[in-house]
Amino acid sequence: MIVIASDHAGIDLKARVLEVVRGEGHEVLDLGPMDSSSVDYPDFGHKVAAAVVAGEAQTGILICGTGIGMAMTANRHPGIRAALCHDAFTAEMARRHNDANVLCIGARSTGPGVAEQMVRIFLETPFEGGRHQRRVELIEIEREDS
Repeated sequence: MIVIASDHAGIDLKARVLEVVRGEGHEVLDLGPMDSSSVDYPDFGHKVAAAVVAGEAQTGILICGTGIGMAMTANRHPGIRAALCHDAFTAEMARRHNDANVLCIGARSTGPGVAEQMVRIFLETPFEGGRHQRRVELIEIEREDS
């Protein structure tokens, strides 16, 4: 299962990404919004991150104007490795080396063709493991001061 959400700035790109994900044979759950009315992106970033952390989905996709706010929001959740990607290379490396489980895209900074390519690559690229596994484990730290 793939979960996806956007804010109002990403609603049109989200529709295209939904077509790609479904076209690749994935089951997908759209967590909103369903129209272009102004919304607060953190609400939707938290929904996707929570679904991935809970195991309801293996991967999430978040789209806002720049992708920055969604990445910041999702990464507040332990266990989430949200990657803001801009091209095919960053999407591939986010999966291959960082085991990213949420792809963040900026609708105002990424063209639809590039976004579609990134989504396909992100969903089909496996985590390489090996030396990268230790590094991914180092991302998740237990904070003694919290």
